[in-house]
Amino acid sequence: MRKSQLGEFEELVLLTIAALHEDAYGVAIKNEMETRLNRGISIGALQTAFKRLEDKGFIDSRLGEPTQKRGGKRKRYYQISPIGVQTLEEIRDVRSQLWSAIPQVVLDLNK
Repeated sequence: MRKSQLGEFEELVLLTIAALHEDAYGVAIKNEMETRLNRGISIGALQTAFKRLEDKGFIDSRLGEPTQKRGGKRKRYYQISPIGVQTLEEIRDVRSQLWSAIPQVVLDLNK
């Protein structure tokens, strides 16, 4: 695993940014996460996650063009970096290995 670990929320934000690809900006990310997780997400928590992910080098951001609809304000778009992709792949592999290691009897006990 990487030296700089991800918390669960950061991982979900990173996955959502990757899933939205070119449409990954604050409100779209918030809406996508709320829909998929079926729970509310605070914009403050998202802003903190964006800052941490950018500081760790897992995402990059850029400002879009100003629009009249937004009163001349520009959206900040987020994009997963190569290090972010590599980190998600490592996390996926570890989770897959752990799931594969669980004996079926354990999973059947809770049914």
